Parts: sequence; C-alpha cells; structure tokens
Amino acid sequence: MSTLSVTCCVRRSTGFELDVTFEAEPGITILFGPSGSGKSTLLRCVSGLTRPDSGAIRIGDRLLFDASAAIDVPVAKRNIGYVFQQLALFPHLSVADNLRYGVRHLGTADTLERIQRIATSFRISHLLDRQPDAISGGERQRTALARSLVTDPAALLLDEPLAALDHRTQTLIIDDLRRWNDARRIPILYVTHAHREAFALGARALVIERGRIVSSGTPHEVLDAPSTELLAAIGGFENFFDAEVRSVSRQAGTMACRVAGMAVDLEVPRLTSAEPGHHVRLALRGGDILVATTKPSGLSARNIVSGTIRGVRRLGMTVALQVDAGPIFDVHVTPHACEALGLHEGATVWLVIKTHSCHPVALDRAAHA
Repeated sequence: MSTLSVTCCVRRSTGFELDVTFEAEPGITILFGPSGSGKSTLLRCVSGLTRPDSGAIRIGDRLLFDASAAIDVPVAKRNIGYVFQQLALFPHLSVADNLRYGVRHLGTADTLERIQRIATSFRISHLLDRQPDAISGGERQRTALARSLVTDPAALLLDEPLAALDHRTQTLIIDDLRRWNDARRIPILYVTHAHREAFALGARALVIERGRIVSSGTPHEVLDAPSTELLAAIGGFENFFDAEVRSVSRQAGTMACRVAGMAVDLEVPRLTSAEPGHHVRLALRGGDILVATTKPSGLSARNIVSGTIRGVRRLGMTVALQVDAGPIFDVHVTPHACEALGLHEGATVWLVIKTHSCHPVALDRAAHA
C-alpha cells in the first residue's frame, strides 16, 4: 500500500493558478469544488496529461514528477488508471477486447485471468462478447472502471464517473468500487459534486476553491458542519439567509436571529463570535425542515414558522416545496408525505426547524462581489 503525495502548481495565462499540497492515503479521497476550481486540472497533473510549472508528485517511493530535477514520467509509464465522465471505450471492440487492450502485453493465460477476475468484480462477465453500444449506460461505466483497473494501477483517478447514471445504478457501482478497493487498497482521487457519493465512498474529502485547498477532513466534518457558504452549497444546503443577531444565550450556546422578512426569530447555534446587532449568514438543508399542516405544539424543536406553499415540483425521489414565510424556504419532502398531507400551492403550512439544523457560515465574498 502506497501513499500518493502531491505538490503541484499550475499557472494559466488567464490568471488562474492551481497551487495544492496534499497526501492521499490508500482508500478514496473525495475532491469537491465548484466548476473551474481546478479539480480536473489536478487529476491531469497526476496522470501526466498536464505538466505542472513546479512541484513534485510521487506514489510511495516512486517519483513521477519533479520540476526541479527535470523528472516527468510519461503517461503510459505512470501506472495510473483514469476514468473520465465522458467514457472513452472503443466502440468497435467488444467488452472483453476493451478490457484486454490495457494488458495486451501480458501472456495469454495472464490476460484471460485478469479479464475474468475484474469482470467478476464489476459484474460484467455476461457482457464480455457484447459491443459498448449494445449495453446500458451503467454497464458501460462498469466496463470503463474495469478497463482502468485490469492493469492493477498504483492509483486511480475518477472524474465524475457516475454523474449521468440513475441513483440505483450509482449505488450498485459505488458498492462494487468500494468492495474492490477494500481488497486492493490503492489511493483513489474521486471528483464528484454529489455529497451522497462522498458519504458512501470517501473516508476523506478535500475542497478546492479557486485553485486552493480550503478545507479537508471526513465528509461529515466538511459537508455536515460547513464553516463557509461555499462548503454549505457543496454539501447540499439549499437555503441561505441573511440575518441579524437579536440576542445571545452563552449558557445554552445559541443565539436568536431575525431573518429579513420574517416575523419571528430563529434560534441557531452560536458557532461564531457574533453579538447582538451583528449580521450573519445562515445555511439550512431543505431535507432538514419538517412540514405540518396544523400548528405543532409540545415539540423539542425550537423553531416553528408559518408560511404558504408557492410552488410544488418533483425532483427525482423528492418533492421540493417553495414555502413563503417572508423569505422563501426550499423544503424537501417525500412524494408519499406530500400526498398524505395534501400539500399543494396556496396551502398554509408550518415549518419545524431544529436549532442545530441551522448553520451560521462565513459569506463567500467572491460569489457576492
């Protein structure tokens, strides 16, 4: 088992600069960040497709790149697997021949053994004689992963490999990939925008913003307890509100905040040094808000807000409600709950929000410039 060590600086004529230093242990490291933050550029540097202006890249004791020593191992000799979002399967070759392409230098017996082993791991043994255009999208993605892994790479790079697949297919492939790497234990860099994939796959997450690593830790630390608006947005928080601190309870570790347009205060954790009169930014996930059709009582939740449903739309396995409570709340419920409660446009509802579901976050100044 080897660690992937990266120090990488890339400067573009456009003014963009990627400057990162990190280590990826055997296992899956998730790379998060908005479009244009440098995630794909980083993968291309590790693979050898892009040459950094400075830095060094190594896997264990094997040096792949060192600008100061003029070392730059060619792509074909780095022994790194790479799967793009847009698959690059050979359309004129069968699944078996696509897998065989990466190990064609081996003897016949070794080639057949590897192909069968990886095909079994990713459940595509029954597809080996078929062409890529004769199998499903999920099966093509399994084939692409298998082709990258049949070479027994020292590291694997995945650039949003499951983005175009449905939830069930994603789940099955995630399970296969996790099972495969539990047995092999190589460093995997996995770019995704889906926090569900991060929690399912990654022991560690790195967040890249404007070419810099701005946060690292477990997916829970980075995404469920965000410190900035950027991290909250990446972590799936749909609601962001400007609010004024009205009072602070140091003993309880909370503060009461008045969101612009609301008639009541929200009790939120006092995770900042804000004092009464200060302005804060609050983040709240739509799935963390409960909905009632009659005013609740006798609850431990401290925040109960009345509003009117202004919009109802289906989002896959979720129904998104737009609830006007002064500001607009984006609230997510299940289709069954929507039907059982008779939720519809114009209906009056009460939103139930736990104190610790509200997250004070630092404002992303660049996004609001």
